[in-house]
Parts: sequence; structure tokens; C-alpha cells
Amino acid sequence: MPGLRPTPDRVRETVFNWLQHSLQGTRCLDLFAGSGALGLEALSRGAAEVVFIEQFPAASRTLQEQLVRLGAAGKGRVMEMGAARFLRTPVKPFDIAFLDPPFGQDALAEYIPMLDSSGWLKAGGLVYLENERIAGVPTIPAHWELLKSKSAGEVGYHLARVNGRK
Repeated sequence: MPGLRPTPDRVRETVFNWLQHSLQGTRCLDLFAGSGALGLEALSRGAAEVVFIEQFPAASRTLQEQLVRLGAAGKGRVMEMGAARFLRTPVKPFDIAFLDPPFGQDALAEYIPMLDSSGWLKAGGLVYLENERIAGVPTIPAHWELLKSKSAGEVGYHLARVNGRK
């Protein structure tokens, strides 16, 4: 599948160590699902629901099959569409969002404002952001707080909290 680049295992381990006390019973969004590794990990660690957004049919089908195989089909919903199209649908806010777009484009600069301006995140919600390390820390809205920021190899990864509305 073009552009599919799963989050490296050691990065995913660190991210879920950051989130370990925040996942139980949450509603999560995996906006650029790909293999679904982040959302599946969230489900395995106690998230109540994960919505997976994946535009490529083969990746979407594989992810749906994975949910069934893991017995998590009732907690995970795969929506086969692009992120921008999803963010134009009616809003039901999430507790945690994972934004791990394909490298080689500045998608975070486009999608962070879309996610924020339409109320997709609850106040106090957490946002995981992943980008190319050389891109640096992504620009976040003024009412978001950067909690963690690290890099590993070519990957920069960051955790922010939404502190209320603007």
C-alpha cells in the first residue's frame, strides 16, 4: 500500500507508556490508520472505542479483518475515506486522537487546525502527532499544551493536550 509506514515498535511503546493512565474507557480516533497499529494498541490497553480512518481499500479491508480476528469488531469501526472527508462529517468528540500521516507532506499543518476548529477533541483530550524528525515540533493551537516531544531515527513524535476551547 502506497505510503504505508507503521509507527516503529519502540516509538509505539513509548507513546503508550505516555498514555497508559489515560486510555481506559476512552473514545479514540486513528485518523491515518494504515495498518491500524496505534488504534489496535489503544483497544488492547482499554480504550472503549476506536474509529479508524483509512482511504486505501486494501488497508481498510485488512484492518477490518484484523479487528474481527482480535475479537474487537464491536469496539473498532473502520471508515474507508480520506481524513479531510471524515473531518467534514458530523462531530462526536474524541478523548484521544492519533495523527500519523504519511511522510513527505506537511499534513499535520493542514489537519491539526481542521481537527481543532470543528470540536473533534474534548477539552482535556490528548493528541498524538507523528512526523518526520527533520520537520521539528509541529505547530499546535495556542490552547493546546505540548506535553512530550521526542525523536527516534527519522521519526519525530509528540503528545499534546487540548486545554479548553480557543
